[in-house]
Amino acid sequence: MEKQKSVAVVGGGLVGAMNACYLSSRGFKVDLYEARQDIRTMEIVRGRSINLALSCRGRQALKKVGLEDQVVKDGIPMYARMIHDLNGTLRPIPYGKSDQYIMSVDRRKLNETLLTAAEERPDVTLHFQHKLISCDLEKGKLSFKIAPAYDDDSRGQVYERNGGADVEVTSDLIMGNDGAYSAIRKHMVKRPRFNYSQEYIPHGYMELTVPPHNGEFAMAINYLHIWPRNEYMMIALPNQDKSFTLTLFMPFDMFDQIKTGDDVMRFFMEKFPDSVPLIGEESLKETYFKLPPLPLVSVKCSPYHVSDKAVIMGDAAHAMVPFYGQGMNCGFEDCLVFDEIMEELGNDLSKVLPEFSVVRSPDAHAICDLAMYNYIEMRESVNSRWFLMRKKVDACLHAIMPRVFIPLYTMVSFSRIRYHVVINKAKKQDVLVDNSIQALMALTAVGGGYLAAVAMSRHFNINSITDWIHNMADRILK
Repeated sequence: MEKQKSVAVVGGGLVGAMNACYLSSRGFKVDLYEARQDIRTMEIVRGRSINLALSCRGRQALKKVGLEDQVVKDGIPMYARMIHDLNGTLRPIPYGKSDQYIMSVDRRKLNETLLTAAEERPDVTLHFQHKLISCDLEKGKLSFKIAPAYDDDSRGQVYERNGGADVEVTSDLIMGNDGAYSAIRKHMVKRPRFNYSQEYIPHGYMELTVPPHNGEFAMAINYLHIWPRNEYMMIALPNQDKSFTLTLFMPFDMFDQIKTGDDVMRFFMEKFPDSVPLIGEESLKETYFKLPPLPLVSVKCSPYHVSDKAVIMGDAAHAMVPFYGQGMNCGFEDCLVFDEIMEELGNDLSKVLPEFSVVRSPDAHAICDLAMYNYIEMRESVNSRWFLMRKKVDACLHAIMPRVFIPLYTMVSFSRIRYHVVINKAKKQDVLVDNSIQALMALTAVGGGYLAAVAMSRHFNINSITDWIHNMADRILK
């Protein structure tokens, strides 16, 4: 009888917990190691809380491990962007067809759901407060230090319990799911022919809150709200408790210029006036200075594996800026793609790992680029009439040729078309859209000219005027 293979999953976030579920279903003995405490036992979880936008790729990965329905029932559908103009005008821009939507889901609740699901699987053991201190990827060896944990009693006293010991682990496969600042990737970077790049954008982010008003949502619920201001923007996603989580994205030098409560109020009243009564003046002043703005990094690397012993996924392999809402969805799709390759190659890690690197890296690089592009669209392009016209033409062409023409956002968020294929297809479609718009403009010009000619025919030779219009139309269309 073949010996059961073991996997050490480093990182107990969304992708790590998801992978534990997948690997267990394939008969592996899984040990998951997380540096933090078990978030299910914590009252407050420090770190990022940017709401997550769950879409097709993430849902398909959840469905494969039987968790889609459980997660979706706690989500809130968002059918469109709701643009907040400076003058207070609201205008929705649908994401796709009337029945297409992305979902606002709570990061912590989703992580807790995945951890519990993993823990309930056979042969999965969760180890918290295990910080990776060294590893030998070629030999499948890991060293952890058990970090001290603390308990608070009712009087506010803090007591230390267990911790400080070192733990040595040997595993058939090491899976690095330990985030954008991955310790596993740090060891891979030292290897020859490992490609790595990272880019911090000049913008940071800060989170604010719109509380419920009279026990209800303060804004329309089924939208991702956006305040686009060209060089910066603010977004808001709905929560189950009827609040909204707002995220302000702005250049760090602009954050640095706001130093007092009066500066905060002056800035928000000038740039986001309709948000001030929603947030509350005192809450805005207090929250703004509670925590500093945090950086946003994009990471690309390849390959994702070391022989048949180690592989990285999720942010460890391809951290991206959050502007396409694909960070989690791409990470979950990593798990699904890896599982599909495992199925195809019979769980042979010596074949599966290099194949995963070859298949997945071009897609991950593509979505990192798309996420950068979408920041410009969200904070600036949505203010452009040309952009809005293109959106309408996209929708029209998709309705006429649904299998041939698929809008970029639809391909990314409502399909599993590979990301790099999406980019190539979108470039070709852009040419078609531009030509369609030019043709519409030409027809409009021709139609307007014809009406003018009819109106003037009483005073001028109609034949000479219509001949001139036809000649101009020919020139435009050429």
